[in-house]
Amino acid sequence: MKNTLKIVASLALIAGLAACGGGGASAGSAASTGSNSGSSSVTALQTIDTVVGTGATAQAGNTVTVNYTGWLYNSSAANYEGTEFDSSAAHGSTFTFLLGAGQVIPGWDQGVVGMKVGGTRTLIIPASLAYGATGSGPIPPNAALVFSVQLVSVQ
Repeated sequence: MKNTLKIVASLALIAGLAACGGGGASAGSAASTGSNSGSSSVTALQTIDTVVGTGATAQAGNTVTVNYTGWLYNSSAANYEGTEFDSSAAHGSTFTFLLGAGQVIPGWDQGVVGMKVGGTRTLIIPASLAYGATGSGPIPPNAALVFSVQLVSVQ
């Protein structure tokens, strides 16, 4: 709980600083660089419920359907969102998987548990719970990731 409060406070501080403007790079330009700066500082899964749903709760063993967007973690970008590398919208459909079955990265299997249908959660995932030292496609080795996940249904 304390970690969640620290993260929310940090995000609020970052958003406030980004809104101030100034002569430096804007939050938008920092995000567009795709820099994965600070990835090594993410050592544990962090979850932030931005919208708490009111429907069924996702548990391991459930088939869940989500909308999502994924970014490379960037410690200097607004909401830590660096370069966007994937989204369900880009594929034109939702994404369905068996929660807890290893069909997705461990950060998703752990981070989606407890969400309620209609909710949106930000997952800040260390490389060890993502693609590790190997990377995958546009995701470089040892990259921490940020996802916005909206839970559409639980079966």
